[in-house]
Amino acid sequence: MGNELRVVMLPWSAFGHLMPFFQLSIALAKAKVHVSFISTPRNIHRLPKISPDLQPFIHLVPIPFPRLDPDFLPEGAEASIDVPFEKTENLQIAYDLLQTPIKHFIADQMPDWIIADFAAHWVVEIAKGYGVPLAYFSVFSAATSVFFGPPEYLTGANRNYALPSPQSLTSPREWVTFPSLVALKEHEAIYVPQGSFAANSTGISYTSRFAKIISASQVLVIRTCSEIEGDYLEVYKKITGKPVIPIGVLAPDQPGKRAKREINSDGAMFDWLDKQKPRSIVFVGFGSECKLSKEQVHEIAHGLELSELPFIWGLRKPNSANTSDEVDDFLPLGFVDRTSEKGLVCFGWVPQMEILGHPSIGGSLFHSGWGSVIETLQFGHCLVVLPFIYDQPLNARLLVEKGLAAEVKCNEDGSLSREEIAKTLRLAMVEEEGEQLRRNVRKAAAVFGDQKLHQDHYIGSFVSYLKNNVPKSSKKK
Repeated sequence: MGNELRVVMLPWSAFGHLMPFFQLSIALAKAKVHVSFISTPRNIHRLPKISPDLQPFIHLVPIPFPRLDPDFLPEGAEASIDVPFEKTENLQIAYDLLQTPIKHFIADQMPDWIIADFAAHWVVEIAKGYGVPLAYFSVFSAATSVFFGPPEYLTGANRNYALPSPQSLTSPREWVTFPSLVALKEHEAIYVPQGSFAANSTGISYTSRFAKIISASQVLVIRTCSEIEGDYLEVYKKITGKPVIPIGVLAPDQPGKRAKREINSDGAMFDWLDKQKPRSIVFVGFGSECKLSKEQVHEIAHGLELSELPFIWGLRKPNSANTSDEVDDFLPLGFVDRTSEKGLVCFGWVPQMEILGHPSIGGSLFHSGWGSVIETLQFGHCLVVLPFIYDQPLNARLLVEKGLAAEVKCNEDGSLSREEIAKTLRLAMVEEEGEQLRRNVRKAAAVFGDQKLHQDHYIGSFVSYLKNNVPKSSKKK
């Protein structure tokens, strides 16, 4: 292949990781970089189709899990969406068993770079053994990476390997030298020390996986841009002592216009949206990984009703609902009928990007996962954030700090308040107090939706870095 650049992508088996790695693969392929994308067969099957012009540059490499005990993971489970929360560690154990076939693949292909996620801590030895440089790709915001700190904090080396206290996670970090809101609330922090910093049944903690990859990486690559997170990128550079490269937000391509006569199962939903006023509708969606309880669904429903705003809600059955439950068993009794003139509830999967791209949508009530933040901001919609898990609370605080979102206040125990949901929705969507917020998100849309900026500038700079830092021995291949 002469001087063509060849990289291997190694994402963790969750779609919040697989998709950004896939989007980065597409962006690199557009820059004529050859990518080998490794995951399990079913995960690869569930990725979007690659356009014919990019297919020569992207090699999808399916490596199956070895045969596992039938009780270890549900049948066909290959991603976090396929497993109940209590089996997530089993998924990590299965993922770790991919290291031998991946080692053989690296030995056979001898790529110029390995771009790895946090989970594949064992790739450090593989990369070292074959002299292949390693890049860590963070699918999280720079603010989240800064909050969790440098490797010595992640491992506990700077506190005699004691777990951090929940209390220590409720204020901005001492290494952040500017005013910051990025911290956890008490009810969010309580489970983090044991859940993230303590070793688990896989034999290593989540944070130690991060630390090992970050320490061994030549460069740290983050899905963000300087226009939004320049301050946090500088801090991350300082605390890690490594090159930190923002690669842009990797916003998915905006959907094209639907053909007038196109008929599919979503037709009625889009017919309904077509009849609404521009920028008047709130899209409500909490994704597939965020499994709400029945109580949370009820409180959100009551909040929507109290707000009196028109809405479209992509709703999955809550965790506590039985498969045989009728709609009124997991939504408040009569809710669908009472809101039928103003709202539309769509059960199961919905085409989120197409909905967000519809001219009638003006705001979004969602969990503030980083991928959803990017999808929503590129359309200039008002963000009303209601975080639940993982990095969501940190993203929510970052967005509030930047004047790009209104966060719904929860009760001290983390339970939801319908009044707060209604109040925050109205503030962001219609009230005069929210006008500055609406102006800010329109400005941010110009940045998030600027494909030229992200592809030519950010991806271009990253590709230059990769090319200029290939070890001399492999440049001759």
